[in-house]
Amino acid sequence: FEGGDTCEYLLSSGRFLGEKVWQPHSCMMHKYKNSEAKNCLIDKHVVFIGDSRIRQLFYSFIKLINPQVKEEGIKHGNIPFEDKSASIKVDFLWYPEVNGSMRQRIKSWTEGSVAKPHIIVVGAATWSIKIHNGSNEALAQYKINITSIAPLLEKLAISSDVYWVLQDPVYEDMLSESRKMITNEKIDAYNEAAVRILNSSSRNSKAKVKVFSVSKLIAQETIMKSADGLHLPESSRDTNAMILMNVYCNKIMKPIDGSCCQPQPPLTLIQKIAFCFFTLSIIGYLIISLIHRNNYRKNKSCTDLESGEEKKPAISTPHVSTLEMLLHCFCKLGLIMTYFYLCDRANLFMKENKFYTHSSFFIPIAYILVLGVFYTENTKETKVLNREQTDEWKGWMQLVILIYHISGASTFLPVYMHIRVLVAAYLFQTGYGHFSYFWIKGDFGVYRVCQVLFRLNFLVVVLCIVMDRPYQFYYFVPLVTVWFMIIYATLAVWPQIVQKKANGNCLWHFGLLLKLICLLTCIYFLSYSQGAFEKIFSFWPLSKCFELNGNVYEWWFRWKLDRYVVFHGMLFAFIYLALQKRQMISEGKGDPLFSNRVSNALLFISIVSFLTYSIWASSCKNKTECNELHPSVSVVQILAFILIRNIPGYVRSVYSSFFAWFGKISLELFICQYHIWLAADTKGILVLIPGYPMFNVLVSTFIFVCVAHEISQITNDLAQIVVPKDNSTLLKRLLCIAGFFSGLHFFSAMQDQSRH
Repeated sequence: FEGGDTCEYLLSSGRFLGEKVWQPHSCMMHKYKNSEAKNCLIDKHVVFIGDSRIRQLFYSFIKLINPQVKEEGIKHGNIPFEDKSASIKVDFLWYPEVNGSMRQRIKSWTEGSVAKPHIIVVGAATWSIKIHNGSNEALAQYKINITSIAPLLEKLAISSDVYWVLQDPVYEDMLSESRKMITNEKIDAYNEAAVRILNSSSRNSKAKVKVFSVSKLIAQETIMKSADGLHLPESSRDTNAMILMNVYCNKIMKPIDGSCCQPQPPLTLIQKIAFCFFTLSIIGYLIISLIHRNNYRKNKSCTDLESGEEKKPAISTPHVSTLEMLLHCFCKLGLIMTYFYLCDRANLFMKENKFYTHSSFFIPIAYILVLGVFYTENTKETKVLNREQTDEWKGWMQLVILIYHISGASTFLPVYMHIRVLVAAYLFQTGYGHFSYFWIKGDFGVYRVCQVLFRLNFLVVVLCIVMDRPYQFYYFVPLVTVWFMIIYATLAVWPQIVQKKANGNCLWHFGLLLKLICLLTCIYFLSYSQGAFEKIFSFWPLSKCFELNGNVYEWWFRWKLDRYVVFHGMLFAFIYLALQKRQMISEGKGDPLFSNRVSNALLFISIVSFLTYSIWASSCKNKTECNELHPSVSVVQILAFILIRNIPGYVRSVYSSFFAWFGKISLELFICQYHIWLAADTKGILVLIPGYPMFNVLVSTFIFVCVAHEISQITNDLAQIVVPKDNSTLLKRLLCIAGFFSGLHFFSAMQDQSRH
């Protein structure tokens, strides 16, 4: 289902999510702040013409510019508003009836060199119904008057945005005696006349008067909360004002989470080159496949005409060449990237805002928990944090994070704080896993570094090119990449201390602890010295990677939020491996990790610590204050979980294959969700099948998971080709990669220059 004309949908259709959140059909509405509204309307003149209902809309609109405004103007008169700091003028003109006076005012803007308003919002009818007691003659006169005004509005619409606001329904039971003649039947007749005349008058689509009919739908849901049965409650008119702001400002401000009325962004130079590359890859793969198919047919076994028996083929299936594998990978990747682009850059599919409810988060959590427990199997090994267990841990955490994102649960602070712990746990595993590898293997070769960097960054680099986003936008990958390099530098710098060397002399353990203390000191210094941190990452070429919106503040914030947890992971790995080497822990199948008394005591402390953190996180009042404490205390719940999961032998001996499967593609799931499960760069939800929310989630999730799995396979295949074990070949590949990034930088500079 196509997204269609999102401007038309924004003005005419939608529904409420909950009681106050308005969801336009097919697109996302941005919530404008005062500063954004001022930037959009700078040097603009806006005019509202009509009755008391239009006056209400006028006040809601100017409150988006200045929230301190009070509704103290003359009720039946003109009301001016001016924001001198941004040179914005907004006027309300009192014309309660569509008559000659209104026509004369509108006509004055069409004559000569008179400055025309940039936005004109017009609407009136209830006064005509009231004054003429709902007579048919008044309706006939209304039709004549609006017919005479329509060409003038159309003429203004050539250079200005003109909106005709249809009349909202009334709550007849609450109307005063003097307004009893204003019935919904009469209002419908007036609205029908206005729509018919305005639509028939618009011959030129560029000069079309936009009919603001969405207010009717909003009023139908909220008019019963009206104070007098005629005027909308404040929340409803605020929604109407926000819709007006989105209609006009989205194409100017281009907010990420405001897809309504935004034109499709033009293809950049780099995107065009990428498109050509993937197209050539697909053509190349098809040509090679056809050649191989023809060769196979020539060598295929044929029937012996004399004996009637079938001969076996003379040669075996040909070996797949490196070129063919490369083209095959890029062919699949090209098709996948096309889907990415269509989902989140083209206006092909619908997008909707998120709306959080407790049920939308906790019910899917309970569902996947049941599935995870159902697929329980025995582990191949029973060591602490063995491969199956870490995959399981990554898997269930990733599923919880995905549900958190699609449900919009970040607005609920207790859930947000627990999700912060899950992100910290990923980084804890980064510290634990890479430290363990370097400590045990002692392999500090270039091959290992390149393999890890390629697997972490390949998908993100491709998305930066195809989706025209900076590297720092996918913040988690830069985070784990930098921490990997920090771990590598800490252990690889002289003196290189590894387990084999330390076993010969215990003093080396103190040397390693000294390295870790130096690392902790550097982390502490950078976390409290924003200036030093920003200077380091503002140098070229680091600035190209870590800047977002022209500065590295976002990168500093993300790094600072979990600054100690990687160190905690490294320290835990060091202590655990030391205890394991001295056989101070028991890792046999079914055996508790320590003696029964120690195991029970540690288990009790872990459960209490786990629950204590959850209670503290649930009692958080302020996100900023809790984020300040989070780096120091998140390790409490992480260590508590590890001990609870590993101390009892029977728990350590099993794992969930369901969660582990997702854990193997957790990085791809985390990155792919940005564009093909969520929408508008995670701000909204992708809608493939409108009108059926559950079915839509099922279909989009199935495609999303399949794509993530396929990308994981492509990354693994390409890693073997791009990062070979042979050092001389690897050096040549690194030179090619350096050339690729140099070319990318060159085209990026050209692109930026053309934009400016």
